[in-house]
Amino acid sequence: MELLVSAINLEEAKEARLGGADILDVKNPKEGSLGANFPWVIREISEYANNEIIVSTTIGDVPYKPGTVSLAALGCATAGSNYVKVGLYGPENYDEAVEVMNAVVKTINEYDDTITVVACGYADAYKIGSVESEFIPKVAYDSGCDLAMLDTYIKDGHRLTDHLNKEQLKNFVDEAHEYKLKVALAGSVNSGDIPLLKEINCDIMGVRGCVCSGGDRNTGTINQELVQQLKDNI
Repeated sequence: MELLVSAINLEEAKEARLGGADILDVKNPKEGSLGANFPWVIREISEYANNEIIVSTTIGDVPYKPGTVSLAALGCATAGSNYVKVGLYGPENYDEAVEVMNAVVKTINEYDDTITVVACGYADAYKIGSVESEFIPKVAYDSGCDLAMLDTYIKDGHRLTDHLNKEQLKNFVDEAHEYKLKVALAGSVNSGDIPLLKEINCDIMGVRGCVCSGGDRNTGTINQELVQQLKDNI
């Protein structure tokens, strides 16, 4: 299982890489769960990565506006991202989610078809009116994405496993794998979740808070030693 660590700047990205992260994720928690960072930050981290480590970028908790979202995706790609992650916040159902992801996939494939496109849903979608998490693997597959992901939208202390039980998570992973998609799971997950994630054959574990000083995704900063401890446990 690979470790994805979400950084907000170059300094954090360096800490994550030195700690053994497999994927450097660039986000901006001030703008939400999958808040988008600035092009110059993405470019700086991409240049630091130098094609030696994967750089993933979130384009935000996006609205149901396929044109707007596809332009944002192109921005991520041109800034040097290897993975482009789309938080399906605005789409309320399968059809709307596929429409958004179709636009993103077409845009990215026209620019560089080696870039991985990630459809990310929310384990707490039932609280916010977004497309239900159980549809995300099919959304990803039917739109031509490469990876299906889950996170949590509301960061109130409730975690991925508070919203979805083991069976639901396993079904998510199994369906995605049947479609030949990779799976990333995030949402305030920590070292205690590693046995479960491994048992259900999750491909990528996504973290931020548990490798930040004080365990706080907003006020803390990524610490190399905390990343290393988590990586060792994996």
